[in-house]
Amino acid sequence: MISIVIPVKDGGTGLVRCLEAIERQQTDDDVEVVVVDSGSRDASAERAYRLGARVHSIAPGEFHHGRTRNVGAELARGDVLVFTSQDAYAAGDRWLAALVSPLRSDDTVAGVYGRQLPHEAARPPERYFLDFLYGPEARVQRLANEEELTFEATLFSNVNSAIPRRVWEQYRFADDIVMSEDQEWSRRVLLAGMAIVYAPDAAVYHSHTYSVAAAFRRFFDSGASADRAYMSAERRSRQVLRGAAARYARGELAWLWRTGQRRWIPYTVLYEVAKFSGLQLGRRHRRLPPALRRRLSEYPAYWDE
Repeated sequence: MISIVIPVKDGGTGLVRCLEAIERQQTDDDVEVVVVDSGSRDASAERAYRLGARVHSIAPGEFHHGRTRNVGAELARGDVLVFTSQDAYAAGDRWLAALVSPLRSDDTVAGVYGRQLPHEAARPPERYFLDFLYGPEARVQRLANEEELTFEATLFSNVNSAIPRRVWEQYRFADDIVMSEDQEWSRRVLLAGMAIVYAPDAAVYHSHTYSVAAAFRRFFDSGASADRAYMSAERRSRQVLRGAAARYARGELAWLWRTGQRRWIPYTVLYEVAKFSGLQLGRRHRRLPPALRRRLSEYPAYWDE
């Protein structure tokens, strides 16, 4: 059985679209959907139940990226755990089959993640970001040691992922970091000698329209989690991150120019500066006063803990 775990908070019509796309999947496996609802006020829990999901409710203050997904996995009955988001929906009716297929053929594969495609209304910076991370080429990720840690090497996303239950039982998601629980998890399984597979044929539509301030806060939290995810204590790791950021910025600006989207360049520069500034401040969060960390974060309640 495949169990699809979805954390939910006020999912609205996006959640309905997600669940209806799951219902259309063509697979020989039995499929269940487990929704962990953290205090929705828009009847998301009731909608999910009517669409066939098993619904478990938690208090809003109990939500945590890693902890909530662990709760869903504990409730699930399948031997394969699939994780997705309430605002993501399958691009086709073979999404689920393509996502779990690599797990069936190789016991050394700890997890699979699929492509994320932008919604029609996505802004150019988000479109470039998604294509940069989740392009059309399949790949297998392995690590020999911590010196090889990079954002790309540990890339894994619970927006669209599959993990064997036996692996999750041994390597549960961390519940003591503000975000990037997926990349913290991938780091541990990769260093344990297992592999991560990127399967672009397993695609979902998923993108955000962040404001500049929201992008800053999100990347602040990413930076605060970086030393547990894609960064090591090695100086080389920091140099690789800076080099990747510079390469990304040059590529994005060239893409905007080449594709005739030049009017977006000023906004994109501001947007990317906000992201990079948030990331760098997040990496140095221990030097900041607690009240300031809370103010800069997308999840201020985390810092109260």
